[in-house]
Amino acid sequence: MAFCQKCGTQLQDGVNFCPDCGAQTGAAPAQSPTPQAATPSNDAAENKGMAILAYFLWFVPLLAGAHKTSPFVKYHTNQAIILCIVGVCGAIVSIVPIINFLLIFLYPVLFVLFVMGIINAAQEKTKPLPIIGNLFTILQ
Repeated sequence: MAFCQKCGTQLQDGVNFCPDCGAQTGAAPAQSPTPQAATPSNDAAENKGMAILAYFLWFVPLLAGAHKTSPFVKYHTNQAIILCIVGVCGAIVSIVPIINFLLIFLYPVLFVLFVMGIINAAQEKTKPLPIIGNLFTILQ
């Protein structure tokens, strides 16, 4: 406990002004801990589950709004949407009998990319998927 130098009133710790006379006590103002800004590593660690979920159900982060609050989730949701679009386009193209045999190669490649995306999200990386990762960006 400290005392006011002007009037002698007993002061509580961290008080900057005397409650009786209003004199400045000379005590350093108590500093509140500054909140840390979300760094990319914190963002990735906190939202890893949602980023992994995006590869299974890409619309869940969109409905939950997680893509707006986390750049990490936004990135992996975008990668998952691109994977889905390529898969749907492959299914549409498979209607043509001559091109149908290419699906034998397309879907195993998409599965490998799907697994790679999940691994990247689990390891908290924002690494683009090979072949399709840099095609275009859906979520701005």
